[in-house]
Amino acid sequence: MAQAKLSFDDFIQGLDADNLAFAQNLHDYLLNNGCKVTFEEKKTSLLGSYKYTKTKRSIINLLLKKYGLVVRIYGENTNGYRDFLNTLPEEMVQPIESAGICKKLVHNACSLKCTGYDFTIGKIRYQKCKYNCFEFLVTKKSKRYIKQFVENELNERAALDVH
Repeated sequence: MAQAKLSFDDFIQGLDADNLAFAQNLHDYLLNNGCKVTFEEKKTSLLGSYKYTKTKRSIINLLLKKYGLVVRIYGENTNGYRDFLNTLPEEMVQPIESAGICKKLVHNACSLKCTGYDFTIGKIRYQKCKYNCFEFLVTKKSKRYIKQFVENELNERAALDVH
C-alpha cells in the first residue's frame, strides 16, 4: 500500500507554539534558499527531509518525536565554519560526543560511499557518523545555534556551486 504524502501543515500539527514558529521559520528559510522538502510518516516519528536542489543531497531532517522536535543537520562542509562549532553550547556538544564513531574514518570498515565527519571542537577531535552526529533537540537555547548551523552549511554549499 502506498504511503500518503504529508504536507508541512500535517507535520506541524503536533508542535507547541514555541517550536511551531521555529519550524515555520526554518522551513521558509530553506525553501527560499533553493531546497525542496518531502514529509512522511516513519515508524517512530514524522520526518521532514530538506534537500539542496543543486546537489540533490540532504541538508537537514526534521523529526517530530514523542519527546520533541529534533533537527539532524548534514554538516558536510564544517571546514568552512570551524569557528562556529566552537560556539556551540554544552547541550549541543554532548549529543555530538555521544554520537557513533564513523567506522569508515576510524576502522575503514563501512560502505565505500559513506563519509563521516572529521572535525574539532575546542581541542577535541571528532570522527563521527554522518547519520547522527549533528542531531539536536530543539530547545530555547539550541534554536539560534541550529538556525545558524543550517545557514552556515547552506552558505558553504552555495559557495561550492559557484566554483
